[in-house]
Amino acid sequence: MLIARWDAARKASDYGLASSWIRERIRESPAGLNCFMDVPATSPQSRAGPVDRPGIQVAVVMERVAQPNQWEDFSFRVSEVIPDEGIFGSAPRKLFDDGKHSRWLYPGYRIELFADECKGYFLNLTSGRPAWFVMWRRDEADPSLALPQAVSVSYIEGDRWMSAEERVDNVPLADELCEWLRVFTNENFRPDQPRKQRSASFLSPQERDRPA
Repeated sequence: MLIARWDAARKASDYGLASSWIRERIRESPAGLNCFMDVPATSPQSRAGPVDRPGIQVAVVMERVAQPNQWEDFSFRVSEVIPDEGIFGSAPRKLFDDGKHSRWLYPGYRIELFADECKGYFLNLTSGRPAWFVMWRRDEADPSLALPQAVSVSYIEGDRWMSAEERVDNVPLADELCEWLRVFTNENFRPDQPRKQRSASFLSPQERDRPA
């Protein structure tokens, strides 16, 4: 049943099923995609906030390739981010495995929007390819597995993870989620104010003569 549901989401133009799910939630709540489910206690990602903070719950699908070359036993990538309405439970599970390729579903990641991250949302939306950013690590106890650690829609947060030398993959963000993110960003984004130019009276003669 789970594999059939995942295949249906994948075949419906990748995000067709997700899009209808998102539209349904938007109609249900005048505030948009607000909190409708708590993150399981076992989820690697958690950030405290008021219960009415805009947010959604998602699951991450990881793809593994066995022996992709002569130097690696396994390679990994984030395949997609899909809606999580609670039917997946809280434990990771295998969706598919043909011996060479396998896909694993990791549920229970809550995405919340924060006003102080609006610059990162803005950069994501105007990048030309809005995306989910998923930070993941290899399982130290089992190198045949890779575990998602956090999911974000902030370009700056994704950049922070990469600057910390974390593994970060990105996958396309559905149009309906782009609109949801755009509305929140428009309402809360405060662009950086230009720095005030120092008065000439406080500048040295050399600084005053320097071309702008």
